[in-house]
Amino acid sequence: MTQMSVDLKIIGVVHSPYKTTADAPFQGNDKISKIEISKEYEGGLKDIEGFTHLHVFYWLHKSKGFSLLVITPWDTMSHGLFTTRSPHRPNPIGHAVVELVEQKDNILSVRGLDAIEGTPVMDIKPYIKKLDVKTDAISGWIEKTNLERDYL
Repeated sequence: MTQMSVDLKIIGVVHSPYKTTADAPFQGNDKISKIEISKEYEGGLKDIEGFTHLHVFYWLHKSKGFSLLVITPWDTMSHGLFTTRSPHRPNPIGHAVVELVEQKDNILSVRGLDAIEGTPVMDIKPYIKKLDVKTDAISGWIEKTNLERDYL
């Protein structure tokens, strides 16, 4: 396989109630975080107030190293890295579906983000329920755990 490089543009930064990785919950909670979009990208927020939820993609800048086998908080067995949501990855990209609480100029207040203070934001996309909800999805090994009961 040929190696290639990519050029990422950081569009903003997270201002979070979580100051360290130890503070952050596994998958977000009800606390409010703010996403400050760089002024040069503020125009891209036009019409965002019409969406209740957003996909946020961010760089896990404190992540160090990775293992191809992972034991998660939800199971005692090891699983392949790409079947987990471990932050320790070859490319430490974070993703969350968040609730948009408020927009003021270039600042988005969101609920459900697990990123820590200073996390670089790479992209934001709208959550579109007709496209994003997959009612027939199967969650692999996770279906044998208590995750759905604990988080829903």
